[in-house]
Amino acid sequence: QVQLEESGGGLVQPGGSLRLSCAASGSISSINVMGWYRQTPGKQRELVATITSSRGTNYADSVKGRFTISRDNAKNTVSLQMNSLKPEDTAVYYCNYKVASYEVWGQGTQVTVSS
Repeated sequence: QVQLEESGGGLVQPGGSLRLSCAASGSISSINVMGWYRQTPGKQRELVATITSSRGTNYADSVKGRFTISRDNAKNTVSLQMNSLKPEDTAVYYCNYKVASYEVWGQGTQVTVSS
């Protein structure tokens, strides 16, 4: 069993920055994929960014050049640095851990971009 705990959401003005963090605990596999997804009311959850345990990354086109995902394998944490935030980035952001068919989601953290 793996548990995820997220932190770092909040309210920020357009053009501002936020950093999300997610700590994984429990039976962590040394080979895994962790990432961030987001969801707004009435829409499906969508990929924001993922990072493998060997630090290969994948980003949604909408966040490329603005968001950076990173991880610390020793601490089992993944972070998402979000810069140049836009109102359309407003969503609940979910941390994700995946190993083969086993998948765990965090509880979600609200990010609101508004003036």
